[in-house]
Amino acid sequence: MRIEAYNQVQQLYNTKKTTKVPVASSAGMSDKIQISSIGKDIQTAKSAVEASSDIREDVVASIKAGMENGTYRVSGESFAEKLLRQYEEISSL
Repeated sequence: MRIEAYNQVQQLYNTKKTTKVPVASSAGMSDKIQISSIGKDIQTAKSAVEASSDIREDVVASIKAGMENGTYRVSGESFAEKLLRQYEEISSL
């Protein structure tokens, strides 16, 4: 058995030993974040949408007044067309 060959192989593996690197103190380091102008615009738009109402009071008021007066009429054909249009949009997803 040749021991020299074993020693040569062992030396190859010993060269790749890791050395410990001293850990620097993180006292002077800090994390930073930068938001792009597009990100700022999106945040502004998002906060504006959250602040707005889901109900359009001007439209609701006119429909409500028409219902109370008895003058609000819904066309069955118009309703059916809109219903079918929404169904087609949903089914195409």
